[in-house]
Amino acid sequence: MKRIWQRLSKRERGLVVLTLFILLLVLGRYFLVSPFLERREWVKSQLEIQPQLLEKNLRYIRQKAEMEASLKKARGELKVTEASLLSGDTPSVSASALQEVVREIAVKEKVRIVTTRVLNPEQIGSLLKIPVKVDVTGEIDQVVNLIKGIESAKKLLVVDEMNVRSLFRPAVAARRRARRRTAPKVSAKNLRVSLTISGFARSKPPSVPDV
Repeated sequence: MKRIWQRLSKRERGLVVLTLFILLLVLGRYFLVSPFLERREWVKSQLEIQPQLLEKNLRYIRQKAEMEASLKKARGELKVTEASLLSGDTPSVSASALQEVVREIAVKEKVRIVTTRVLNPEQIGSLLKIPVKVDVTGEIDQVVNLIKGIESAKKLLVVDEMNVRSLFRPAVAARRRARRRTAPKVSAKNLRVSLTISGFARSKPPSVPDV
């Protein structure tokens, strides 16, 4: 290497030195300057973001009491909702519980239940909607009170469908009275009402088979 250097002319030596200097500059920029600049830009961006993150955290801290109150309220509402669901581990048991609730309200309002039929349950989210179809007879006020009692019951009940028809037939009633004077009078207020009433029960998660 020393002999090669000595053979070079002064101009060639200058070109070699200049080349090495430029190479060192390129390597220095690549290995030293560029990482430093990238690091500086990253630090700068972090410094710009930190105040925003700090403000966001402070906002969360200020909302802590409000969030705790909302959580407490949600837990209370969930507890109330749980209490308003029908009991029973299966849809048939829940349907029986629903029929019992309707029967108690009907007895209280002096409405006669003619027929009851359990319909197919319907999955709604995490709940199971349990519908029953009930045919009742009674006067207008009694039927109205029955519906009010269903909608204001402690259990979460809804009347999905209602079909009303009057039992009073003037011509038929006149013929009956002509044949039998002692025949009971049918009030013009007497109705036969078909109601589809639904309650809600917690859906039982499917059992996982043993592997």
